[in-house]
Amino acid sequence: MNEPARAAGPGRRGVLGAATLLLHWVNGAAAVASAIAVGVAGCVLTWEATARYLFKIPSEWQDELSIFLLVGATFLSAAWVQEWRGHVGIQALSAILPPRADRVRRFLSDVVSLVFCTFFSWKSWSLLIEAVHDGQISNSAWGAPLWIPYGCMALGMSLVALQLLLQVLSRESLRRAT
Repeated sequence: MNEPARAAGPGRRGVLGAATLLLHWVNGAAAVASAIAVGVAGCVLTWEATARYLFKIPSEWQDELSIFLLVGATFLSAAWVQEWRGHVGIQALSAILPPRADRVRRFLSDVVSLVFCTFFSWKSWSLLIEAVHDGQISNSAWGAPLWIPYGCMALGMSLVALQLLLQVLSRESLRRAT
């Protein structure tokens, strides 16, 4: 896996360096919470299968709880993955392009990703506000509040957009060839 794509190296200081360090810690905490959520979802699904088939205990909430946990884990860990540049990339292009052209490709990719993730984040916040305002709940028998997955989406995509913004502002993707 690549080294984290931090906006400021050990020698850089200032607002960008402080923001990068803060986001690094937030991303790390979100990644740990995501890992725990995946583990809990696995335990819930195991309990569901065991309870339903062995003990004949009906399940109404386990599927939805697992979905909420996995949605949260997916979105909350996305910025950590971006920090490590672990999202899907076209490695074949980096192998055939000259280093300078590859840096430009990565920079343009970061800018386009930033625009998309900013729009996605804005729409997620809109959904969250609407869900809270209207008291929206799921259509299941459990009736879980929809602000939970929308909140995870909004927070996670905001963190990804911030990570991309720091990478673009630092011109990280223009300096690094790998």
